[in-house]
Amino acid sequence: QVQLVESGGDSVQVGGSLRLSCVAAGFTERLYRMAWFRQPPGKEREGVALIAGQSPTSYAHDVKGRVAISRDNAENTLYLEMNNVKLEDTAIYSCGADTRYGFQTTSGGGPVGSNYRYWGQGSQVTVSS
Repeated sequence: QVQLVESGGDSVQVGGSLRLSCVAAGFTERLYRMAWFRQPPGKEREGVALIAGQSPTSYAHDVKGRVAISRDNAENTLYLEMNNVKLEDTAIYSCGADTRYGFQTTSGGGPVGSNYRYWGQGSQVTVSS
């Protein structure tokens, strides 16, 4: 059974940092593209960042410069390092993955949700002042 499991979500103050992890298990094919998405309270899901292979990467404009996506293929783990967090970063963060090749972004620079067939359950990040 394939699965993606996120962890690392927490309550953090404005300006703080945290790192999210997403562990992939049960996949027999290589996950070429992996991405982070988030769903703020009462809003639609939005793309945050993606990585294809080991690179390249792309970030949504409103997080660029504050977050970094990376992956450890040996550990089958995707990471999202978040720095200088803002109140508007409060959301449930989910990872998406797919074995297919391709590197498509929205006009805002983030990943396209429909391009990912596998999803984790999400991890809550709450930013407070």
